This record gives sequence, structure tokens and C-alpha cells, in this order.
Amino acid sequence: MRTWQVGDVMTREVATVVVETPYREVVDVLLRRNVSAAPVVDGFRRVLGVVSEADLLHRIERAGEPAQRRVFESRHRRDARSRSEALMAGDLMTAPAVTTYPEATLAAAARLMDRERVKRLPVLDDLGRLVGIVSRADLLRVHLRSDAEIREDVVQEVLRRVLAVRDGLVTVKVRHGEVDLAGRLDHRSAVDLAGRLAAQVSGVVRVTNAIAYDTDDTVTDPGQVMPVA
Repeated sequence: MRTWQVGDVMTREVATVVVETPYREVVDVLLRRNVSAAPVVDGFRRVLGVVSEADLLHRIERAGEPAQRRVFESRHRRDARSRSEALMAGDLMTAPAVTTYPEATLAAAARLMDRERVKRLPVLDDLGRLVGIVSRADLLRVHLRSDAEIREDVVQEVLRRVLAVRDGLVTVKVRHGEVDLAGRLDHRSAVDLAGRLAAQVSGVVRVTNAIAYDTDDTVTDPGQVMPVA
């Protein structure tokens, strides 16, 4: 069963700069393309880092401050000061960049963003070349799928293709991304699997599994448990 991947939602036309791009030109690229960050790439479109609005704002934040370096200066403040004095993208950028790939699941990309505290991820191909960029907003697009599309996936992919359930045994209702399953199957394992797989369908917010079963085949028979030597 295929779920949506980063390649399905990423932006393919990416605003980029190079190491030698001047500060003001970086600002122009971000404003003109209406983006908050741009990957810094080399001649082979390999990502060297990312320069963001936050990196650029260090110059504004420190405008008017004394130029001399302070002896007792934290690393964070020293890095900020260094960026405020930078004139080119290569000095402004945050490196190395946190990246992902087109085949990554949306859930994996979301976890990576959360763990690394970034708002977007450059997307690389097998050779490490930039092919797109995915943002938090892009990841949310999966929840714009219609209820009809979600229901079709649950019926066709989960019930028919994976579980081979005959039509009429299970009913599927979807409202605002919330899936309700009802009906009856022979085995509890099939009921549990139907619920788990339905929850993995792209765009599903919640699953209520009310499918009944005739036999609980998930109970372990004590007589089949092998003793530990």
C-alpha cells in the first residue's frame, strides 16, 4: 500500500544561491521568490548549506552595535556576530544542511523537522543533487485530500487488495478525514490489521474500528509455548 511521500508534495522549482552570492542579492532572491530560505548549491547542485531570513536578520539585529569583539562572548553570540559581518551566502549559511529524499514518508520528514528544529528540508536525489524543497506547509497538504479519495484508498487498497475482503462485509465512512469501519470478519487479526492499515492511508486523521470478529486468533495457546532451555 503506497502512502504519500515527500516527492508528492515538495516544491520542484527551488530558489537557490551560490557561495559567492552577495548579501543584498540573497535578500533579493528571498523577497522576489517569496520564500524564507534558499539552499546554497555548488556547480553540481549539491547542497552546501541553507541561508534563511534568520541568518540575514543578524545584520539588522546588530546594526549600530560597537564593532569590537568582546572577550567573554558566548559561542551563540559569536556565531551571530560573525554572520552579521558576513558579506556572502557562504558565510551567512547554516551548514551542513538537514536534508531528505523524495521517497521519504511525510511522517519521517515531519519528525526530522521537529528533531532538528528546521522549517524546511532540501530534497536530494541518489547522487546528492537538489531536486526540490519541502516545507511544513507542504507536509500539511496531505490533509487536503477529499473524504471520497480517502475512502477509495481504504476500500481499494486496504480491504480489497491487502485483506481480500469481499464487498459488503465491511462498511467505510469518512468525514473530515476521520474513518469509521464497521461490519464483521472471521478473525480478529484481520480486524486489527484493517484498522492499522486504514490509519496509514494518506490524509487520515483518526480511525474508529468497530468491525466485529468471530474468532480471536491473536490469543497465544499456552500449549504451543516452547520452554526456555
